Parts: sequence; C-alpha cells; structure tokens
Amino acid sequence: MCGRFTLTVGLGEIQERFRVQEVDPMDHSPRYNIAPTQSLPILVAEQGKRRLVSMRWGLIPRWAKDPSIGNRLINARSETLTQKPAFRRSFQRQRCLVPADSFFEWRKNETGKKEPLRVMLEGGELFGFAGLWDQWTDPQGETVHSFTIITTRSNEKMERIHHRMPAILHHAEENLWLDPEIRDPAILQPVLDPIASEDLQIYPVSNIVNSPQNDGPDCIRPIA
Repeated sequence: MCGRFTLTVGLGEIQERFRVQEVDPMDHSPRYNIAPTQSLPILVAEQGKRRLVSMRWGLIPRWAKDPSIGNRLINARSETLTQKPAFRRSFQRQRCLVPADSFFEWRKNETGKKEPLRVMLEGGELFGFAGLWDQWTDPQGETVHSFTIITTRSNEKMERIHHRMPAILHHAEENLWLDPEIRDPAILQPVLDPIASEDLQIYPVSNIVNSPQNDGPDCIRPIA
C-alpha cells in the first residue's frame, strides 16, 4: 500500500534528474504530504521524448462511467496487472514514472497505536515509482489524466512495517519501463521486484502527516 508520499523539490530538479524534454503547463511547488486525488507532475514517454504531465492520483480507466472509481485505484498490485481490467491496457501501453523522494507508512507500536514513518532512499535522492496512467473524458468533453502507483511485496526491512511497498525503479530500469514499444510481461515484471533493504532509510515522523491538510517541512522532520 502507498497512500502518502513526498516530492520536496521543484520542477527544475525533476527535469534534471529524469532528463525531461517537454513540460506541460502546471503549477507545482515542493510537497511534503501528497494524498490521493491531488494532481502531480508525472513522467511519460511519447514519440521518443520524456514529458512531464499533470495527473490526478487515482486511476480513472477510459471506460469508467464515473470518476469516483479513481478513489479506489490509487495502487495496483504488480502480480495482477495483466488480469485486472482497470490496469491491463495501461500496463501494456501507458506506463509512467511517479517522481518522489519518500513515502510514508504506518507501524503499530506496543500499545496498538499507529505511528508514521518516512521511507526514503539511503542517499535521500529523487526516484521514480513505477506507475500506470490513463485518460478519461467526462460527459462535457473535459479530459482527465490520472495515474496509479504499483505496489510489490515488501523487502525484509519493510516487512516489519507492512507486507506491501511501492515499486521503486533503479535508474537503469526507467527507460525500459517508459518504452511503449515494450509490452511483454516477462520483460516488464522483473523490474517491479522490491528494492533492496540496504537501499532504504526509515525514520519516525510526527503524526501531523495523518491529515493531508498538513503539507509543510514539519511533516518530514525526524522525531526522537
């Protein structure tokens, strides 16, 4: 499960890290507590170019009658992408990278209370979640681009917190994942394996992240 994450840099740093060639008009500022239904810069590959597009978190399949289905499709299990009607077409043709620099997960303490943790790469650098996207048109003809984050089984470190984690891609896997000409699940599925435990840093943060209305630097500040 991945229900909150961060992207604490501006568009310029995203463009540099992911070698973006085109950027659609969008408003973006550093985000410290991203929640479903919010819009974010998402990386796709079209006509051989890397492009940043503003998309809503929560995939709305093109065949959906109601956009509210997206509220239930914020994550997609890597093991069933070829089986689920909501994801099957996007897995073949519309894969994306979701720029991020950490995500939050909640762990139960000795009393059963859930405590938030921030999970990031050991060096704190930007990375990309493996994602899928789609385009939906409402009855008035307005187009909505939306995405989902793929989850995989947890590595050893994350297993102590939750049995699922988002699929984080290595640099070398990003081109393959974005390439719309590659459609063979046998090639695509291995890049969705969990990242190694030693690549992750985890620390506790304030429970202010429980509310998506809180979206400032205090959300990622370590607590004792």
